[in-house]
Amino acid sequence: MIDNQTLQRIQEKLDEGKLPQWVKYDADIFQMEIDKIFGTTWNYLGHVSELHEPGSYVTRWIANDPILLTKNKDGEIQAFLNSCTHRGAKLCTTDYGNSKAFTCPYHGWTYDSDGQLIGVTAGNKVYGKEMVRDEWALRPVPRLEIYAGLIFGNLDVNAMPLESYLGNLKWYLDILVNRTEGGLEVLGVPQRWVVQTNWKVTAENFCADSYHALTAHRSTVEMGISPDFVSQAGFGYQIKLHHGHGLNLVLNPPGMDSFKYQGLPNQLWPLFQHKLSADQLSILEHLQVHVGNCFPNLSWVSIPQSVGHEFVTTFVNLRVWRPIAPDKIEICSWVLIDKEAPEAYKHQANRAYIISFGPSGTLEEDDCEIWTRITECSKASMARDKDLRYDNVLNYLMGFDRVQPDENFPGPGVAYPTWLLDTSIRNFWEEWLRLLRAN
Repeated sequence: MIDNQTLQRIQEKLDEGKLPQWVKYDADIFQMEIDKIFGTTWNYLGHVSELHEPGSYVTRWIANDPILLTKNKDGEIQAFLNSCTHRGAKLCTTDYGNSKAFTCPYHGWTYDSDGQLIGVTAGNKVYGKEMVRDEWALRPVPRLEIYAGLIFGNLDVNAMPLESYLGNLKWYLDILVNRTEGGLEVLGVPQRWVVQTNWKVTAENFCADSYHALTAHRSTVEMGISPDFVSQAGFGYQIKLHHGHGLNLVLNPPGMDSFKYQGLPNQLWPLFQHKLSADQLSILEHLQVHVGNCFPNLSWVSIPQSVGHEFVTTFVNLRVWRPIAPDKIEICSWVLIDKEAPEAYKHQANRAYIISFGPSGTLEEDDCEIWTRITECSKASMARDKDLRYDNVLNYLMGFDRVQPDENFPGPGVAYPTWLLDTSIRNFWEEWLRLLRAN
């Protein structure tokens, strides 16, 4: 069991810019996370463009809760626990589709896209007319809200509104997902794969650990696929936000005027200028890489990748790190692009995503290799020692009490004038610990 004294010792190390290595893969910690983090925070379920017409559905997860996301006949998006109310069997077993009804394979109970029970096998014969079907509808996810096409669910009926939870993160998300009237659309369907690692390892990587790009992704730079992170290490910002959210903005070096708006098609530029504020537009105009994490486990990256002999902003990649076990996650990864982008560009964007951040992409393979190495070492006896007899703490000291915020930065939150920093990662861990210590 993890008691308050143990959590206090973790806090004391965090205050020193250190993290006990055992917390990343501990089974007791993992169960606390399922209950206290994933049971109370807003979790990303999908994008509105995945549900095209009435009857459309997708199946997703909030940690270990299977979720059925539907669009009913009135065009409303709804979410239910994907479990038959008769004996609890998983109701819908396909990833996506379109259907007027969902029939349980166990005993044949059938539900419509509003979650209402509309069919009971041999109903009157075995239950009689007294059975009230409304009482056996699918159980809805307690809270379901949408921001800029992003669909979130929350298992806590008393949770704060989604927009309050996102807070100032909305300002930065808008630069990616809300920069045109049409918004973004998902290309194809999300890809899924399993990695032997912990969800916190991957979330902190995207939250603010661009430092690894200088080494782990060096081969893609040498091949001319990715930007030269080393030469551009001094240009950009790290943003720390409330509720554990964080991101890095890598900007073009001065004089790199030929690469504007991340290389997005010129016909989109007037749309950006119409939708975004002057300050948001200025960041997008000079932006190279936009990467971050919405606590707990929704991450994104938008980065120029080479397709052929030219750099383009190929995609916005959203991904959820679903916790399966202390040492196992499922990655669910979406590639999106502006609806108004030319079809040829959309095709090229999808290609670039597959090459770089798809399951066998160059950058993805780099990351997965490192994440599994962390797993291998962190499950060892010395690393798992809770008394820290082996000094088994990890270093989160980059910029600790040394780098000061830029008071002139135009965006909200606390902005630091470099993306080589651990500040937002420490912020992630502080929120993680705050929720674990909450009653």
